[in-house]
Amino acid sequence: MFISITFGQVNHDRKTVKIETKYGVMVVELFNETPKHRDNFIKLVSQKYYDDLLFHRVINSFMIQGGDPNSRNAQPNQQLGNGGPGYTVPMELDSSLYHKKGALSAARLPDNMNPTKASSGSQFYIVHGKALSNGALDQVEGSKDIRYTPEQRAAYLEKGGYPTLDQEYTVFGKLI
Repeated sequence: MFISITFGQVNHDRKTVKIETKYGVMVVELFNETPKHRDNFIKLVSQKYYDDLLFHRVINSFMIQGGDPNSRNAQPNQQLGNGGPGYTVPMELDSSLYHKKGALSAARLPDNMNPTKASSGSQFYIVHGKALSNGALDQVEGSKDIRYTPEQRAAYLEKGGYPTLDQEYTVFGKLI
C-alpha cells in the first residue's frame, strides 16, 4: 500500500513534526537524546524533502517505512528502499529509547553492508508491532543481553512493539 506523505510545519519549541497522509494526520515528537537524527529530520522536513513521498514499505504488525526520494514518481511495482540524500547519520543508541508501538526510527542498510550501523540519511519507519508476552521479552533480553525496565516491559506487554530491533536501529522520536 502506498501512502503519499506531506510534512507540515515543525514546532521547534516542542520538536514535533506533522505528517499528513490521505488517511489522516500523524504528529511525531523528536527526542533530544538523539540530536543528530532529530536535527537531520528537522532539516529535511524544513527543506520539503519528504513532501509527496510514499510510505513504500507497509508490513502489518511490524512497521511503515518512508523517506525514499525515489518514491516521489514511482511506477507501479517499482522496487523502492534504496534512495537517500547521499549521506548517512551515525548511530545514536540510548537504552531508554526502544521500539515500542509508535516509535520513530531510522532505517539503515544491513550489518553486512553497514558494520557501523549508520542510519539512512532520510529513510525512517514507525513501529506498529503487536503486544508481546513476558516469555517473548525474556527471550529478547537473553539473546541481546539487555534488560528492560518495568515501564518498557509494560509498554511492550500492553501496547506492543518490535523489541528485536532494540539496540540495532536508532529510535529518534515517537508518535504522539
